[in-house]
Amino acid sequence: MTEPVHFLTKNFGRYDTSSIGSYMSIGGFEALRKAVNTDPKEITDLISSVKVRGRGGAEYELGRKWSQARAVVGERKVVICNADEGETTTFKDRELIEHDPFNLIEAMIIAGYVVGATDGYIYMRAEYACFRPLLLNAIRQAKNYGFLGTNILGKGFDFNIHLYSGAGAYVCGEGTALIRSIEGKAGRPRMKPPFIKVSGVFARPTCLNNVESLSIVPHLLMDKEGFYASCGQGDSIGTKMISVAGNVNHPGAFEIPFGMTVREIIYGLAGGVQRDRAIRLIQFGGASGKVADASILDTPYTYEDLRAAGVMVGSGALLVIDERTSVLDFLRMNQEFFSEESCGQCTPCREGNLHIKIILDKMAAGTATPTDIAIMAKIARVMSMSSLCGLGETAQNTLRSAMRVFPEVFEVGGPVA
Repeated sequence: MTEPVHFLTKNFGRYDTSSIGSYMSIGGFEALRKAVNTDPKEITDLISSVKVRGRGGAEYELGRKWSQARAVVGERKVVICNADEGETTTFKDRELIEHDPFNLIEAMIIAGYVVGATDGYIYMRAEYACFRPLLLNAIRQAKNYGFLGTNILGKGFDFNIHLYSGAGAYVCGEGTALIRSIEGKAGRPRMKPPFIKVSGVFARPTCLNNVESLSIVPHLLMDKEGFYASCGQGDSIGTKMISVAGNVNHPGAFEIPFGMTVREIIYGLAGGVQRDRAIRLIQFGGASGKVADASILDTPYTYEDLRAAGVMVGSGALLVIDERTSVLDFLRMNQEFFSEESCGQCTPCREGNLHIKIILDKMAAGTATPTDIAIMAKIARVMSMSSLCGLGETAQNTLRSAMRVFPEVFEVGGPVA
């Protein structure tokens, strides 16, 4: 059976997550000690050398982002950890918070040191309220031990971490909406520029990273043997946390080396499809992700290979749908989600989601016309080009990819597969 790897997850189960002393007994905060005695440029160069890309979905290079954040001129810079994880079928960040909370705190402190920040904010999704005591305890103990506060480790570096909870809005996974929510405003995206690296939370220069993106850094700093760099394939170096859900026997979160095939993930790690049913489709990257059919099974899970196959790594989620669900029923369910979660601020997303839902319902009722299908495709294209934020831009990724992969579904009067 295919085996996962353990780089990001190597601390899981090895220490008492309520005790900083237990974390330190396995080498906790040694990466921070090393970091504050290292030139920040060396740290960003290390991250860049192994081509770490943002794990929240945008895939922006982490080393470049930190270098740009450090170069911004401004006082009282901020680091934000995006722990909203609102993308459907995505739950790998939850595993990192639950099983290795002190590593996340250490990672944020290192990020603060590298970019020159004085404050860190963790924005955690409302549904993860059960982990608030865990993180608050970790923050409190880190402060008591001198890893947070003033003059950290005697290096004249000041940094504090604050924990905020969202209220369940999917759109608050978008950077500017998340920032407005922290500020106590309605969680709605704003136009850019100014970009958040120049004017973010409370108009302060802000560097925003995903939980997994941050969590990699302490492990990289202590990776003397170069294990991370030895994993992967091509330009997709290292390991990736993924979550597998849907009609599989063993859904869960796994850490894999880049280059493992989709087949190995589904049949080797997730136990295969329930009752050996045929796969109808696989959605990559959550509700805003693209879909593929079973022909993708032997594709390596890398940024380049998945993109060539018409999908993306995105949030790291794989949703497996078997033959019991039709493509149309799946699209209607996905569309209900976006119709509900659109903030309604911009016309393309607000009206586009509504009208696409209407046309999909007409398809299910057998009353859609070829003109309806053409209009739906046009609306989806306009949304991707003109919506205010990433929600509207990606809301129809699933539909647009399904129209390419399953053209027969959109033939009026044809089979509803």
